Amino acid sequence: MFDLILRGGTVIDGVRHPRQRGDVGVRGDRIVAVGDLSAQAAHTIINATGKIVAPGFIDLHTHSDGWLLKTPHLTPKTTQGFTTEVLMPDGISYAPVKRHNAVDWIYYLRSLDALRVDEYRDWESLADYMALLDQGNVQNSAFQIPYANVRVNACGWGRQRPDDYQMREILEAIRQGMEEGAVGLSTGLDYISQCFATTEELVEACTAMAPYRGLYVTHIRYKKGLLPALKEAVDIGRRAGVPVHISHLKAPDPAEAEQVLEYIDKVARHEVEFSFDVYPYQPGSTMLNFLLPNEVWEDGPLGVLPKLQDPVIRARFAAGLAAYDLDLDKIHIAWTLSKENARHQGKLLSDYVAEMQLPAEDALCNFLIEERLAVLLVFNQGDDRLVHPFLSHDLYLMGTDGIYFEEGVIHPRMYGSAARLLGPCVRDEKLFSLEDAVYKLAGGPAARFGLQDRGVIREGVHADLVVFDADTVVDRATYADPHQYSAGIEHVVVNGVAVICDSQPVATLTAPYPGRALRYQP
Repeated sequence: MFDLILRGGTVIDGVRHPRQRGDVGVRGDRIVAVGDLSAQAAHTIINATGKIVAPGFIDLHTHSDGWLLKTPHLTPKTTQGFTTEVLMPDGISYAPVKRHNAVDWIYYLRSLDALRVDEYRDWESLADYMALLDQGNVQNSAFQIPYANVRVNACGWGRQRPDDYQMREILEAIRQGMEEGAVGLSTGLDYISQCFATTEELVEACTAMAPYRGLYVTHIRYKKGLLPALKEAVDIGRRAGVPVHISHLKAPDPAEAEQVLEYIDKVARHEVEFSFDVYPYQPGSTMLNFLLPNEVWEDGPLGVLPKLQDPVIRARFAAGLAAYDLDLDKIHIAWTLSKENARHQGKLLSDYVAEMQLPAEDALCNFLIEERLAVLLVFNQGDDRLVHPFLSHDLYLMGTDGIYFEEGVIHPRMYGSAARLLGPCVRDEKLFSLEDAVYKLAGGPAARFGLQDRGVIREGVHADLVVFDADTVVDRATYADPHQYSAGIEHVVVNGVAVICDSQPVATLTAPYPGRALRYQP
């Protein structure tokens, strides 16, 4: 007797083997049989006739760190088939912290990860945070060591290079994080604190991770130019002896995309173990405070607001806006902290600036002051076809970069990334086969990030499973109406427990939930 049988489906195993007709039998949290189980009984049977049965999907770049702590079921992700979230990208998160700076991090991340100060539960280490999520959510979670957190713990928020004592503290924190089960070290070299880190500092930091075979996962210095930033990341990985994974890698035009992909194929993949993620949309999303000049962060997030009154800072902000060549007609306000300014959600920045009747730098600095830095933007620039060469590349793996708020006009990637890859990218654009799409969503991410017994269908592995209709799966979220679940994802199972049935979240789930905090196993 099985606990669960997925019967009559076509199995795509996640590691690019040809699809085959078969049933999948589950006992407890493991797959125990794959094949013809028509004569077998089970407590629960899912009819998968005419459907694809695939391993649970793994999101390699997600800003769900706070939501998984405060929301047991993050349905925009499970309704796409994501059973595992790799947290703490871009070198910024809620752990590790010290008691005196935990509130600073929550304050800084409010327009990215959504925790409130009153939701702090006294965690400090990565292990503390992992323990809070273990069986506290329906999804599995894996963790990275966010470099800004360990850097701030050692030497504060400022520009200074760590001295020898501070660097030893950083290296010990990295070793501790790897011992606690992190998959690797993440950096966001355009973000707070780590924007001041030198190449030499990053090589030394990655060297501490090398004995654990962890990954260097990096949001490169995009502000310095795409190809030079990519070359720096490869140089860091080569010198430190660690594999390199690039976060949300794409280019603003076809010519630069061709240059980047040529560099990857001719150089990067031969110098280091190399991979990258990106979401299947060209437009992006980030915090408005990302556009501020780096020097405003030298006293930490709580020291920024007074600086935004300084005419010199505003002038530098204006110069930065000009240097980025941003078209304010193609950037909209996705979310604001205050209810008073919620009326601006969905509004173009150009319209907001015009309404304020001020120069852009003054209007936006005032906006950040009013919202205490917490404003999220969506950059509606570029045709989605620009990202297709990256999606088609054999080293590409899925990372949604999803940022969630229950209200607001957020980026549709939060709701639609997996379904867009499985549906339109396969059926309409014919960028790759369905087997390749499932590999990019499941087997590839699991193998690359050391998540053993995940991302594959075979006997003995954890029962993370997705049933979908290959003919109808599609993303329905749009830029104007982003809070729309994907269609065609019919059933999702996490560690043997159904969390989506007939395309609807299972309402009867209670704690302890099936999701586990996963430890890296290279």
